Amino acid sequence: MTLSELIIRLAAKGDGVTASGRHASGSVPGDTVDAEGAVVPGPHHIAPACRHFATCGGCQLQHADDAVLADFVRDRVVNAASGQGLEPAELLPVHLSPPASRRRAGLHGLRTVRGAVLGYREGGSHRVVDLAECPVLHPALAAMIAPLRRFVAAHGPKGMVGIDLTLADQGVEANLTQFPLEGLGPTEAALDFAREQGLARLTIDQGYGPETLWEPEPVTVTLAGVPVGLPPGAFLQATADAESRMVADAAAWIGDARMVADLFAGLGTFAFGLRQGRKVLAVEAERAAHLACKSAGALAGNTVLALHRDLFRNPLQPAELNRFDAVLLDPPRAGARAQVAEIAASTVPRVVYVSCNPSSWARDAATLAEAGFRLTKLRPVGQFRWSTHVELVSLFER
Repeated sequence: MTLSELIIRLAAKGDGVTASGRHASGSVPGDTVDAEGAVVPGPHHIAPACRHFATCGGCQLQHADDAVLADFVRDRVVNAASGQGLEPAELLPVHLSPPASRRRAGLHGLRTVRGAVLGYREGGSHRVVDLAECPVLHPALAAMIAPLRRFVAAHGPKGMVGIDLTLADQGVEANLTQFPLEGLGPTEAALDFAREQGLARLTIDQGYGPETLWEPEPVTVTLAGVPVGLPPGAFLQATADAESRMVADAAAWIGDARMVADLFAGLGTFAFGLRQGRKVLAVEAERAAHLACKSAGALAGNTVLALHRDLFRNPLQPAELNRFDAVLLDPPRAGARAQVAEIAASTVPRVVYVSCNPSSWARDAATLAEAGFRLTKLRPVGQFRWSTHVELVSLFER
């Protein structure tokens, strides 16, 4: 082994890697690592933005500058494609979400003898990091950390509680899980908390699902100019900027298609963005999200029609798909093996595939390629800033 080696790339979990294959935690390309494993920072190694970095499990790459972050996101996506023998005709620039842009977060709280701790779990541990700051969160969510800590200290149960925060049109929605409110006093305290903090909605899950305790007006999230009801716990893209980028790509790439199927549609994030000059069928299995999309579609001129259907158990068949000029799909992390097989067997000429998992996307992309599709456009997306979580939007044509 030489006395020192240069870090040339980042591995999937964020470790720096040398040309010889040596891994060095806490390093980035341009750093060097000596024989004892000490890292000497290079030109792309920066000071972390958060005092909790290296303890909190939420971020792995705060020591990397934007050039390294963009390269990491691009390489994760491109390597997944090349692993299946796929090369995009056009690789578009990486989209990186900026700091202070995350509009949803899942925190944990624990009442202690001295008060409470509230934050994310430590990396590889169940221990909660007591947050003093979080530079990835939208300021409206970050401002809720201290008040929530005080509320958990005063009224939390003995065990761990979950705290899901989402930024809606009306403000912050908070959902507390495993948080029993026993008696009138704690219930009134929760109402006072929601009122004092100006929450858009407060829901409590005492083990039977979320129950709305406070909602002065119906909570919505605006998707492509359409206010859509936001059910408690509904999926929402992590940042508004990444959502806008991916929706804009999808709308441009679908081009002159007039009949579009949006599969795994959720609330209609892409369906409403594609509706101008088109008819869009939004297919979703989760009932609350489906009903929210259906109601908003009716108010938006019926250009978006909602269908309730489990695409894992009952994917659209070729005879149904053949009616569409293009298909968009945005499945969960597991991908869409069964549905992609039916798309491959159909005559659909254009597919926009949005993914939060390059590995399952690449597997499905190989199925499309075998059916004659070409990967014509690919954009890597890093909306989970400073994390190793990578997303993408892609276009397949035949």
